[in-house]
Amino acid sequence: MFLQPLAPYLSVILIILAVTLVTLILVQSKGSDLGGFLGGGGDMGSFRTKRGVEATLHKITIGIAVAFFVFTVLTFIAWGQAV
Repeated sequence: MFLQPLAPYLSVILIILAVTLVTLILVQSKGSDLGGFLGGGGDMGSFRTKRGVEATLHKITIGIAVAFFVFTVLTFIAWGQAV
């Protein structure tokens, strides 16, 4: 597979995916305080079901994370061919 000409474009896509992924993760954790972030929190041991917009954001975050991983591998391959 010859990806060298696509290397700069893959890098730009990778940056966009990284910013999107960070934003989605921060939006999902807006209700958590520092204790919840470190593993503590008031609702220890309780799980709740994601519904509505929260479930949709969760699925989109998983999709963006998978896309980020795939584009990271492709970008490393492309820049490795450029050397």
